[in-house]
Amino acid sequence: MRTVGVLLLPGSRMFDVSVVSEVWGVDRSDAGVGPFELRLCAPGRVATAVAPVGVIPATHGLSGLRDCDLVVVPGRVDPLAPVPDAAVRALRSFSGTVAALCSGAFTVAAAGMLDGREATTHWRLLDALETAAPRARVVRDVLFTDGEVLTSAGVVGGLDLCLHLVRRAHGADVAAALARRLVMPPTREGGQRQYVDPPLPSRPDRVGIASTVDWTVDRLASTVGVSDMAAHAGMSERTFHRAFLAATGDTPGRWLQVQRVRLARRLLETTDLPVHRVAERAGLGTPANLRRRLRAELGVTPDAYRRTFRVPAAS
Repeated sequence: MRTVGVLLLPGSRMFDVSVVSEVWGVDRSDAGVGPFELRLCAPGRVATAVAPVGVIPATHGLSGLRDCDLVVVPGRVDPLAPVPDAAVRALRSFSGTVAALCSGAFTVAAAGMLDGREATTHWRLLDALETAAPRARVVRDVLFTDGEVLTSAGVVGGLDLCLHLVRRAHGADVAAALARRLVMPPTREGGQRQYVDPPLPSRPDRVGIASTVDWTVDRLASTVGVSDMAAHAGMSERTFHRAFLAATGDTPGRWLQVQRVRLARRLLETTDLPVHRVAERAGLGTPANLRRRLRAELGVTPDAYRRTFRVPAAS
């Protein structure tokens, strides 16, 4: 994989274009990476709008995509904006690997290239992608999907996909060397969950439930459970369950587990506590339970999460 084409369309996102340019457009042959030829291809070889910064000139027309080894489709500011017919034809006629970054999945969907394939996108756009590509198998909890047509989650997920493509074509050593130059982890597997907090409601308005929520958050490290929460609220467990669900949209048991996992994540990000102490401080009891919960929520181990998200101490 030596020649990489980027499909530029009006409204292409600058970050996605920059990711592709950083991976394949910089000469790093001194580190054993590349060289590559990067083509910026647009309808008519005109300057193409890249929001929100301005315009960049294309180096090739759409015909420049034909003999590429890989075509990368950046996301667009408006994922549902019409895709020019010429771009649709160019994608359909391309016989190599196509990779869509973030909302670029909507562009390849418009070309019918996601039919029967797994696909993902930024977590906020997953429902819209299911509507735009009803024949695709939309996967909600991965960083990227693999195959001849690949798609990625949002923002940095696109960089994970690009490194995966380098690794797939040139091997782990080349991908690791490139990751070192980019100062990022060499591998975040595609099956790893997108790091998104569950969309739980904010602090409930009902006074009894709100005070119990505050009381519980202060005691996550203890063995406090749903029965203790109900007792604090002065309700039977059955009544408390109904009242909590009505006030927050979630069950008290599920809410409690999510809060503990969130606390564990913060401790992994901001402290050097060993995993067993993180499990204790978050009220999850044992390292095994912490690992099980983190895998269920995010698909990673505590050590892997810490390596990715550890906040360096201030000097």
